[in-house]
Amino acid sequence: MKHALLLVIPFAAMSAPAQNKVDASSIVPSPQNPAAGTWPLERLKTEMPVHRIEDPAAPIQSLLYAGEPINGKPTEVFAFYASPKTVGIAKEGETFPGIVLIHGGGGTAFSDWVWLWAKRGYAAIAMDLSGHRPPAPKFDAKGEKIPDHHHDPTTRTHLEKGGLEQGHVQKFDCIGGPVENDWPYHAVANVMKAHTLLRGFAGVDPERTAVTGISWGGYTTCLSASLDDRFKAAVPVYGCGFLHEGESVQKPSIDALGERRAAWVAAYDPSSHLGQCTVPTFWVNGTHDVHYPLDSHGRSAALVRGSRAFRLEPRMAHGHEPGWRPAEIGLYVDSILKGGLPLPLVGGMTLADGTITVPVTAKTKLTKAELHFTTAPGKRSEREWRSLPARIEEGRVVAEGLPAEANTWLVTLTDERGAMVSTAVGMR
Repeated sequence: MKHALLLVIPFAAMSAPAQNKVDASSIVPSPQNPAAGTWPLERLKTEMPVHRIEDPAAPIQSLLYAGEPINGKPTEVFAFYASPKTVGIAKEGETFPGIVLIHGGGGTAFSDWVWLWAKRGYAAIAMDLSGHRPPAPKFDAKGEKIPDHHHDPTTRTHLEKGGLEQGHVQKFDCIGGPVENDWPYHAVANVMKAHTLLRGFAGVDPERTAVTGISWGGYTTCLSASLDDRFKAAVPVYGCGFLHEGESVQKPSIDALGERRAAWVAAYDPSSHLGQCTVPTFWVNGTHDVHYPLDSHGRSAALVRGSRAFRLEPRMAHGHEPGWRPAEIGLYVDSILKGGLPLPLVGGMTLADGTITVPVTAKTKLTKAELHFTTAPGKRSEREWRSLPARIEEGRVVAEGLPAEANTWLVTLTDERGAMVSTAVGMR
């Protein structure tokens, strides 16, 4: 019997102008002046940010909280907050879990997103990480939320004390100057401040909180879950590390940093921090994502020291709504924070003579399994994939017919709830 040699990734604000750059080594780190790649974690975890809620009676509350200073000047961050209590479904004396929601590039605090999670029984906070505030939420005559996540970004207003924009200059070219000019620093710090706020709100169980983010929000989720040990679960959607390698569309921006490239990677690429992550993580992505390719995605997940699960969907669309739509995200977080029925637990693949075997433990009935693979060369985001049905047996799934020339593959499993999970990616 021939056994293939393979790699299976385990499941389990404008910056300072260039002429004003300073040598990062000349910055003396302190709780007030951290160096690139460091955060004042204890302060961010224990100091309740100064904040104000504009209308405490609103079903979705608009609030402003103190962000990290820039050039010695204070900043504010806008956020939406909703909970079972604010939307009128909480029971008397009930406490509920919390979740922090991190938008991606071009995004903002989405009121639709906090509404979705509040209706699921969570206290949810979503902040804008670009110094803006979005339009106020609207409701119909029955009190239901009118969807507005497709609003025109030009209708967002810049805060008087808004922080950094979220462009490439602020994300990459900032490195080497004061950390207060670094968008990744502010993004993580302001997520942690939102988490501290959330944990302190009435009705929220501070020991049952999770974080999820989409695209650049998934990137920030990786960093936040690695640095903030108060979270009990994390769901990065699309986002990962190793942006400086492979086919990530961010690689040219990082390469263009020249001598400062290594400093950015060490400070702000999630691959430099995920080894500290002990949080259970659920990695959601698509097979053809151009921003966070499968190889970088899988290598990032492999660094995590907590448990890992995957939902890798063939040709999953990239965007905010596609990123928060999968029901499996709520089921995964429910299983950890609310004692809900877990997703099927998928083990590592073994491959022999074109047959893949995957051990599975499930408390729900499995109804479908498929093998997905590609034999095509070229960029991962452009390869053609094929799918074959797989066989569900007691305690395992068996997928036959993987061609010898296949270079990338995975197996998906769907249960009676319609919830899909997958193996990690196999490569050779």
